[in-house]
Amino acid sequence: MTIDWNNFTPWASLAGGVMIGLASALFLLFNGKIAGVSGIVGGLLRPVRGDVAWRIAFVAGLVVSPLVFGVTRSLPHVDIEAGYPLLITAGLLVGLGTRYGSGCTSGHGVCGLSRRSPRSIVATGAFMFAGFATVYVARHLLG
Repeated sequence: MTIDWNNFTPWASLAGGVMIGLASALFLLFNGKIAGVSGIVGGLLRPVRGDVAWRIAFVAGLVVSPLVFGVTRSLPHVDIEAGYPLLITAGLLVGLGTRYGSGCTSGHGVCGLSRRSPRSIVATGAFMFAGFATVYVARHLLG
């Protein structure tokens, strides 16, 4: 294994992690809710009176943030080496996994681990194992 030193950004990554952690903690402190994206978006699919505005604001922030960043700096080039059928299938599988796992990586991995939730520890371990296994199969056995 080698490190791509041209794209190695430990300080920017650390700053991003601190901002995500701080935002999640403040969200929990002020709203009493976990910042799990799948749960927030899922709540929009089954709206409850008085519970929609903050969910829309959260999702809008996820969409608008890269646009604001793009105004101040150039966005990185993204090269996706998969076709639309594979991307759609992957998205559906991730959605199915978040339903079975009662949450996504942001809810379990960021918020659940920091609260020492046993369910989140197991779920995050399962996410990580599935990711490792998928990369191994895709890169070493199939490709």
